[in-house]
Amino acid sequence: MRQVWITRRGEPDVLALREAPDPVPAAGEVRIRVAYAGVNFADVMIRMGLYPDAPPLPLVPGYEAAGTVDAVGEGAPAELQGRRVVAVVPAGGYADTLCTPAALVFPLPDGVPLDVAAALPVNGLTAWQMLGVMAVPKAGDTVVVHGAAGGVGTLAVQLARRAGARVIGSASPAKHAWLKEQGVTVCLDSRRRRFADLVRDLTGGRGADIVLEPRHGAWIGESYRALAPTGRLVLFGFAAAARGLRGSRWAALWTLARVPWLRINPVTLMNDNRGVMGVNLGRLWHDTERLGDWLRGLLAMLAAGELSPRIDTVLPLAEAAAAHLRLQRRENRGKILLRAGEAAA
Repeated sequence: MRQVWITRRGEPDVLALREAPDPVPAAGEVRIRVAYAGVNFADVMIRMGLYPDAPPLPLVPGYEAAGTVDAVGEGAPAELQGRRVVAVVPAGGYADTLCTPAALVFPLPDGVPLDVAAALPVNGLTAWQMLGVMAVPKAGDTVVVHGAAGGVGTLAVQLARRAGARVIGSASPAKHAWLKEQGVTVCLDSRRRRFADLVRDLTGGRGADIVLEPRHGAWIGESYRALAPTGRLVLFGFAAAARGLRGSRWAALWTLARVPWLRINPVTLMNDNRGVMGVNLGRLWHDTERLGDWLRGLLAMLAAGELSPRIDTVLPLAEAAAAHLRLQRRENRGKILLRAGEAAA
């Protein structure tokens, strides 16, 4: 089999394609011949040495893959043999073959392509945790989605619109026309440092019901200011710390230092009638029953045409460095995938 390894912390060129013997599934596992693997910003943060939950390097990154089960370990469901599946994996997704626990391997509904399936798990579960579980919009609400053109952002836009909410999306200006085609009502420049007053103007002085913020640091305070009474701010990333291609722990510390730790406190939250929530999907990998329920629901929405991941680019496994570079430069509009096996050709 072929795998992409992060050999050491650094720029995208530290990613290396290596050959290894095919793995054999252990008890409770299945083996998947991978067609497509998803690329996520968490993979970039791992490569830069900025992801605290990552195992020690070197490692094979990748939290999601889609393909066909070709071997079943003892105790794993025999009916998965030969099925087209999508999987959430704790690591190792950047490979043409992988073994993973069957508990987070899901047969695909008829008609769902493997590339679309591979684009769903991490981004879809994150968006659903925010807008389907923790800060659920209702018809007529205003939802601000920062990073609206990214993998999570595009699905968050769809979930908000599915609920009947109005969406304000932020991204670089070159992506605004595309975002409006995706159903975003108003677009903001994601580089604009002061946007809370504009959000209030757009909502008749009231503010947003929900704001999704992936950048961290000083952006948290401005997103909080954009909230209406009873509004909810959901934090789901640390993207502002990923400066340069190599990564800097000083940049991460500077980002943390700019969080308004004192200004947003329990007394402020009570007086403002607002809420602040956080999402880190990586801390839920152990909760297989909950994640399984969420992903089965997302697959049902996908099969019904209610949800559709936007795929930006598909690159060969050997070009994982180019995939990281495109994602890190924020050039993507939707999901970046790696094409791993012959089944994807």
